[in-house]
Amino acid sequence: MDLPDDDQGFLRDLVKISRQKTHHVAWTDRDGTGRQTALSQPEVVRLNVLAHRLGVSKSELLRQAAHIPVAKAAATKPPAA
Repeated sequence: MDLPDDDQGFLRDLVKISRQKTHHVAWTDRDGTGRQTALSQPEVVRLNVLAHRLGVSKSELLRQAAHIPVAKAAATKPPAA
């Protein structure tokens, strides 16, 4: 392939991720919409640990997480001309 190293790395990572087993967690969003989130093995392990620590299910933890406010990105200066 005649692509830059960054693009080849990106494509290689996509293939690697697609070969991993994914775990799907069904949950209800804060507006009542049913959602399904696909997680990698490390993500599902971390979600399980957090859910266990809080004494809730994975679905409930994701529902609660939907209420966490999104941090605003810092304003960036435009590039100098």
